[in-house]
Amino acid sequence: MIARRIVALVCLLAGAGSAWAAASAAPRGGGVVVIPITGTIDEGMAHLVERAVAEAKDEHARAIVLDVNTFGGLVSAATEIRDALLGSEVPVDAYVRRAWSAGALVTLAASRITIAPGGSIGDAQPIPKTVKTVSALRSEFESTAARFHRDTRLAGAMVDATVDAPPYKAPGAILTLTADQAHGAGFSEATVASFDAAMARFGLAGAPRTSAAYTLAEQIARIATDPNVSGFLLTIGFLGLLIELQTLHGIAGAVGASALALFFGTHVYAGFSNGLVVALALVGLLLILFELHVLPGHGIAGTLGALILVASVLLAFGLPFFVGALQALALAIVLTIAVFWLLQRVLPENAFMKRLMFAGTQGPDYVASLDHRHLLGASGTALSFLRPAGVATFGNARVDVLTEGEFVPAGTPVRVTRVEGARIFVRPEAAP
Repeated sequence: MIARRIVALVCLLAGAGSAWAAASAAPRGGGVVVIPITGTIDEGMAHLVERAVAEAKDEHARAIVLDVNTFGGLVSAATEIRDALLGSEVPVDAYVRRAWSAGALVTLAASRITIAPGGSIGDAQPIPKTVKTVSALRSEFESTAARFHRDTRLAGAMVDATVDAPPYKAPGAILTLTADQAHGAGFSEATVASFDAAMARFGLAGAPRTSAAYTLAEQIARIATDPNVSGFLLTIGFLGLLIELQTLHGIAGAVGASALALFFGTHVYAGFSNGLVVALALVGLLLILFELHVLPGHGIAGTLGALILVASVLLAFGLPFFVGALQALALAIVLTIAVFWLLQRVLPENAFMKRLMFAGTQGPDYVASLDHRHLLGASGTALSFLRPAGVATFGNARVDVLTEGEFVPAGTPVRVTRVEGARIFVRPEAAP
């Protein structure tokens, strides 16, 4: 009996251990991964979505829910996000407050969509608007809508103004659906007041949530590419170059170049720019530095470099964000002028201009000529031959003098007729 009980206990413990090991080894499941589709859609967001989709698969998440509130962004980044969502093995839902332009394409990649009251989706005409870009993006919208049995004609009308979609839009306009229109057209399942209400609608009210977060590099890129932050970076860059113009010490120029490098680097990382624009900016910066340090005064290299640098700044934002580029550039120019005007009160004289002209300031060793006007009319004796320059004595004073051109022998009495600075003119005195 004792042996039988020991065997039964061992079997029970073994079974419990196996069950515990199986439970520990089993993947976690039942959670929801929330992905924020907010702000500008860029490569940083595409990296985030791709990483979040992979993590949701690894953790056997119950669903992925997109929290959408965006005016749009880069089409290239939106297509990467769309591909990642359509290829997800975890179901994808979306709650929309605003899904315009590239945001509409991302939203259509969700199997279920709910929209907030006052929300909207659409307005996806590409920039630049060419036959090629409109056709390509329209195909992306239509194929994405067809994936979940949504009206492909309405999806195409969000991109192409030539697509008729009565009664949702007038001829020649781009389609943007309100929350009620999207529900009526079958683009959304319901109009709900909050994200929590959307979760309940999707049957995920009690599921634990995990929010996808940006890495430090992605956060820096997204913050630095904001038009206002970009304007401040450009201000630091321009101020550095102007202060370098004043001091020529190299420190201010290095700070300005670093700020410009951060500006262009983050725009490249976020997908707005590319290596060609960075190369263009480097050419402009080198031309400016050449004007400052190598061959100052001509102005051609500096002016050409400034124009190239401004053009590269505008191109760094990308054509779809040309208005934002102008906003950032205008902010930078205004702040640069204002701050530089204030700094001129404490900065030394313009070192660049001092390289182009003789300085008019007298140094500490400068000694002005003596004032000899007290000798005017004085009588003395030529100590040497005056031909016409020589030396004469006036009392105990030995003075360099000049005649009006005639030769005067030594020992001849002379009188001072005029004094011009350091020059003392004499003439022989008549014999008594």
